[in-house]
Amino acid sequence: MADHNELGREGEDEALLYLTQKGYTLLARNWRIGHLEIDIVAEWFGEIVFVEVKTRRDEHFAPAAEAVTLHKKRNIIAAGRAYLAHNHLLGSPYSYDIITVVGKQRPFCITHLRHAYNEETVWKQRQHKRDFEV
Repeated sequence: MADHNELGREGEDEALLYLTQKGYTLLARNWRIGHLEIDIVAEWFGEIVFVEVKTRRDEHFAPAAEAVTLHKKRNIIAAGRAYLAHNHLLGSPYSYDIITVVGKQRPFCITHLRHAYNEETVWKQRQHKRDFEV
């Protein structure tokens, strides 16, 4: 496995450990439908939380959270809707979070951006309504 893949996997492990220590319950990891994927799906006090994890050795080039582009957000939203439909959870409250994991080894610097974006703000930036169709 390439170094960046190993670092990414380690970052997801750290993010999951962080979430479970905060009281989140893991529902799925690397949940996929077609070409869409959600890094972590968790539950927190009745809310479904879709988490995108970005791991970087450092942030000299740009903040890790900026790697979650509009295109990536659209894909996560589409995957989130598919997850909710697939699991018969369409009426459940949900949110989209970003966790950044920065560093080359433990201890990593972890930042949790709760409710980092929502469908309405991403929707306003859309080019085509079709971007949200599953």
